Amino acid sequence: MATAPRPRTSTREPEELGRLLAAWLDVRLPGARVTNVSVPGSNGMSSETLLFDIEHPDTPLRACALRLAADPAAYTVFPTYDMPRQHRVMSLVAEHTDLPVPRVQWLEADPGPLGAPFFVMARAEGRVPPDVMPYTYEGNWLHAATDAQRATLQEESISLLARLHDQFPAKEAEFLLPDGEGTPLRRHVDAQRAYYAWVVGGLAPSPLIERAFARLEELWPEDEGPAVLNWGDARIGNVIYDGFTPVAVLDWEMAAYAPREVDLGWTVYLHRFFQDLTVGFGQPGLPDFLRREDLERRYAELTGHTPRDMEFHTLYAALRHGIVMLRIAYRQAHFGEVEVPADPDSLILHHAALAAMVQGTYW
Repeated sequence: MATAPRPRTSTREPEELGRLLAAWLDVRLPGARVTNVSVPGSNGMSSETLLFDIEHPDTPLRACALRLAADPAAYTVFPTYDMPRQHRVMSLVAEHTDLPVPRVQWLEADPGPLGAPFFVMARAEGRVPPDVMPYTYEGNWLHAATDAQRATLQEESISLLARLHDQFPAKEAEFLLPDGEGTPLRRHVDAQRAYYAWVVGGLAPSPLIERAFARLEELWPEDEGPAVLNWGDARIGNVIYDGFTPVAVLDWEMAAYAPREVDLGWTVYLHRFFQDLTVGFGQPGLPDFLRREDLERRYAELTGHTPRDMEFHTLYAALRHGIVMLRIAYRQAHFGEVEVPADPDSLILHHAALAAMVQGTYW
């Protein structure tokens, strides 16, 4: 994925979306003009983002971003997209914490106007560590930064997670619990099993992912710890930075009510995913950046909570990411971009790392 053309994510045309958006907005702000419609180069692999400006004398909101549920015709990454849920999470995070969450504005649950539910929020200006080519590769702004600048970004970014977990009242996040029985962690894992079953459908199952699920049971924490609001897709690629300081925390569609370590494990592993990929292509990457031991130590200093069972939680993050990678590969096959091989495990870009985690040899 890092060296190939970006996989297709939509069958929608930005110009048409802009026209439809203008008609929708005219009901709420008669006479308003929608201008400068564009799709960000870092547009996600799941929900879609549209950037635009509003011209109208009666609103202070000018620079906007629209978050649109995934195109049903684009072989979606997830089975459902609950835009009211995302809107609610972002509103609550803005209410209860000091995190720089974009101010959410209109929510449209009716799929009629744009073909899917969406919400509009204020747009922040800045830069995002790229996924393609990854920020660990030579030539991008984060790789070119000094060690001190990257240390600042790392400190500011782990602080986001610590403040979210500490400041947000856990009771307010219970609505995010999946249906089912058991602890928040058990329900979270069971929901991932259900997601994996949906991804595979009538296709060949992944032996590696099934071994990883089995290994999770062997490593299951004796004390899961309290559940808190999890950002979900907790990584620097979902943050807009002004210089090296966060100015917007984005992408809350995977928000959950789960132990702190679920978020922290995702942060640790998603960086390792890009770092391993970079080393595999013959570059050194950023070996001293976002190291697991540094993140765990600093998180403990900031919160007073020492992360535990991180072997479990980093494996769980790699497993979850593997399921997403499998779905994205199947989507590429759906659009004729790749062929499905005989071994489905080879579709998982980080299958070697995941296998090493299952065997207990990765760290």
